[in-house]
Amino acid sequence: MDAAIKSIRPGKPSDRQPESRPAELDPAEFLAAAVRADQPRPARAEAEAAVKTLLAYIGENTEREGLLDTPRRVVEAFDELYQGYHQCPAEVLDRTFGETAGYDDFVLVRDIEFTSQCEHHMMPFYGKAHIAYTPVERVVGLSKLARLTDIFARRLQTQEHLTAQIAAAIDEVLKPRGVAVLIEAEHTCMSVRGVAKHGASTFTSRFTGMFRDNPAEQARFLSLVRGTSR
Repeated sequence: MDAAIKSIRPGKPSDRQPESRPAELDPAEFLAAAVRADQPRPARAEAEAAVKTLLAYIGENTEREGLLDTPRRVVEAFDELYQGYHQCPAEVLDRTFGETAGYDDFVLVRDIEFTSQCEHHMMPFYGKAHIAYTPVERVVGLSKLARLTDIFARRLQTQEHLTAQIAAAIDEVLKPRGVAVLIEAEHTCMSVRGVAKHGASTFTSRFTGMFRDNPAEQARFLSLVRGTSR
């Protein structure tokens, strides 16, 4: 079962409002690390104590052998899962290459696997990101688009925000003629809890520049993604 997110428009042409372009994100959201070096943070011991409190809340005996090291392990896992807060997206895209022999079509990196955490329930959602951009003279290393995806994914997220951040960072730093981002993901907050609908997929997209203004380029991007994606 696939759920595609689409804009809602009135049914009658005469009632439709002029289409507006997506709201711009604050560059602070996607050009710098989310955590400042001087930002106050709880000590590791406090974080481990908080995990122990949650274990007690669900009814566990926090002193039994299997749970003695769990608070430490959970905090260490958090350090890994949320390392994107301490990484700078702009730095990932900073180095570019100019030897393109006049290449003027878009570059597409498909099937970038990622895992993120839903900010509403702190449960994983995972899937693939497909990213394209049309360079102006210079290109970025292909692995950088995957690293950029991981930086934003390794923060508490919604899929919609993740999609917008990736597109905005590429658009702002590389200043290409256009950016296209399509993300497909399964959310465990929907498949494991709540309605428990395993296998439901959510699709989100963001287009800027020539991809936003030229339906033919959007269609070509989507065709290449759908034609080869598994």
